[in-house]
Amino acid sequence: MQYVDSWRAVAAATGAADRAAAEDGVRLAYRSAGLAEPEEFVWADSPREAVGLVRKLSDIGRSVREEIRTRPWADERRRIYDELGPAGWSALWSATGAQLWETTAALADRIRAAVVAESAERPEDEPAVRLLLLDAVLGQHDAAWLAAFDGRGSRLDGLAAVARNAGWWWPYERTVVISERPEELYRDEAGRLDRGDGPALSYRDGFGLYAWRGMPVPAAFLAELTSLTPERIRAQENAELRRVMLEFYGYDRYLTESGAEPVHRDETGILWRIALDGDEDVVMVEVVNSTPEPDGTHRTYWLRVPPAVRTARDGVAWTFGLRGESYAPLRQT
Repeated sequence: MQYVDSWRAVAAATGAADRAAAEDGVRLAYRSAGLAEPEEFVWADSPREAVGLVRKLSDIGRSVREEIRTRPWADERRRIYDELGPAGWSALWSATGAQLWETTAALADRIRAAVVAESAERPEDEPAVRLLLLDAVLGQHDAAWLAAFDGRGSRLDGLAAVARNAGWWWPYERTVVISERPEELYRDEAGRLDRGDGPALSYRDGFGLYAWRGMPVPAAFLAELTSLTPERIRAQENAELRRVMLEFYGYDRYLTESGAEPVHRDETGILWRIALDGDEDVVMVEVVNSTPEPDGTHRTYWLRVPPAVRTARDGVAWTFGLRGESYAPLRQT
């Protein structure tokens, strides 16, 4: 539907917030909830800083998230559900919010976890930080739900205006704390956080998330990727981090430089196997393109195949969804 792409852009928006437009949206949200407009706006550079400010500010009043977000949200969902019926609501959600939910919900969970980890100085402080995060309205990261409600005469226009112009925000009776949006966001083709030379999500105060193809990694770990050796890869005890190392380094390069020996070869290619402690074997088939490049050379490709593969033919066949005995190409290309 027409609203999905615009809300996908909102969810991925980076750069400075439009503070005036966001504050107008907050005021509208308060009025729509039957509340007096807030007396004060306090801006933060990130959700982490916002939590720190909320912990320090006094005389802000009670949280009004229930009136601002929870109750109107539930009322609008019930109204649309009653209007469209079960099948109609399911179709609407599938065409709108469901397309954004997985990436936005996962990102919000990652941000929460990082805020807790960096804001709680002691383990016993974590519950207090988690409670403050429950007071947050997710702004741009509420895009999935807002896409479903958009264009239907919703009472959520104030929430939508804040989401289009700012990040997370904390509504209290007298004070609203609002976070800026991220400065940078890097994702792979599947929409997962992904960057090999810095934070995949970063805010102006230095708060950020580090990830490689969606998997959380320590910042120091990424800094070491450019100086990897086969020995350092083998020495990594964490199987998931070792897999990241191999992907970054290149399986073919690792095979070449680690002195690996082929375990099988036939007319289809060469089968290689890397045994890894605490993890499944990495099995690759080396194949040569029969069609020459413009300079007359033949390009070599490396195909990752399941650990159970025992012959090169079985590996190549697997890439076509076939069994080895069924793989008999009439012509190579």
